[in-house]
Amino acid sequence: MIYSMTGFGKASAIVNNKKITAEVKSLNSKQLDLAVKLPVSFRQVEMEMRNAVATRLQRGKVEVFISVEPIEGMAPFTLNLPLLIGYKEQIEQMAKELRIAPPTDWYATLLRLPDVTRSELNSEELTQDEHDALIAVLNNAIDALIEFREQEGKRLQQFFEEKIQAIRDIFSHVPEYEESRVEKIKTRIADALDNLDGISVDKNRFEQELIFYIEKLDITEEKIRLQNHLNYFIATLDIEPGQGKKLGFITQEMGREINTMGSKANEAQMQKLVVMMKDQLEQIKEQVLNVL
Repeated sequence: MIYSMTGFGKASAIVNNKKITAEVKSLNSKQLDLAVKLPVSFRQVEMEMRNAVATRLQRGKVEVFISVEPIEGMAPFTLNLPLLIGYKEQIEQMAKELRIAPPTDWYATLLRLPDVTRSELNSEELTQDEHDALIAVLNNAIDALIEFREQEGKRLQQFFEEKIQAIRDIFSHVPEYEESRVEKIKTRIADALDNLDGISVDKNRFEQELIFYIEKLDITEEKIRLQNHLNYFIATLDIEPGQGKKLGFITQEMGREINTMGSKANEAQMQKLVVMMKDQLEQIKEQVLNVL
């Protein structure tokens, strides 16, 4: 089973009148390329978050975004009651000593004073509940992303199986032109020699040289190796996830054998088959880059 490197996951939880949301997005990359964006108050757990992402996602260009917002209908701050009481007592004492009337609107007066409210969203201290909620939300978002990767992986696997079968189908027509190819080569060389005036040819030596030349154009080994690579590619799809690089190496070997067959073809129809196989292989190579 294969997994795609492309995916998206999102999860959220409510703790201490806050809604913590984690979004995780990944694209293909040769290595793990991780970027994390989160509120200042959560910076103390950034390394823990990075380790969790690296362990579970392994590879890809990954972006993690953590946001915090107040629950609808809840204030994003709390009143500092001890400080408010102190302010009120001091104002009353000041009014008494200065012989002036105390404020008529205590609410407006007190709420304008410094530090009487404390923002929970911007608190520098991360509580244990918030820490646990954050890690849980992150893991839930990663779970969703992995599920997305799995679904994309199934689509990719079906695509690869279809393309490998297409190469097999094209490859099955190669033997149709091998025997005629040899005869065409013999005829072309013999005709060329016949057109050389004043030159006699040793027929036995000619046959020996012709056999040697044709052996150099033999594609039996390339056919066997290509067939083995096709089988190995399909078998690799079903091993433990993380086979993207291995599949990339196999496609390189497949390309090498197909190219060699093309260089040895010396036959128009066979070269067309080679071009068709290369077209299918290029489509495989493009999608292999997305495999974990």
